[in-house]
Amino acid sequence: MSDMLHKGQSWLAAKLTRFASRMVTYQRDEVSVDLPATIGKSEYEQDDGEGVITRAQVRDFLINTKDLLSSPIGTWPRRGDRILETDGDTTFVYELMSIGNEPPWRYSDPFRVKLRIHTKLVDTIT
Repeated sequence: MSDMLHKGQSWLAAKLTRFASRMVTYQRDEVSVDLPATIGKSEYEQDDGEGVITRAQVRDFLINTKDLLSSPIGTWPRRGDRILETDGDTTFVYELMSIGNEPPWRYSDPFRVKLRIHTKLVDTIT
């Protein structure tokens, strides 16, 4: 049963990549690679320590685990890495960020097919 679910998740991930993704550039220092990514979002709440709760939203990029690990990047996402997304004549630069005490990414599915990478907008280039 688990093997069937894993195959189903892999099939779904392939369809998502093929029909609902766009090419982005994943960058770490001087190394960069173009990868297909599906755009998502995560919402979270943060307590400032004085009882004020701030709600925020981050832009997520869903990238196939295998694609990132087999690319020149070759390792798990790290805080400080950047993802560049171009729309027309504008390039949006996102930097990986942690949500609370969590790492800047998590698996998007139980079979670890896709990574959900959390980012914040840090620059816009026109």
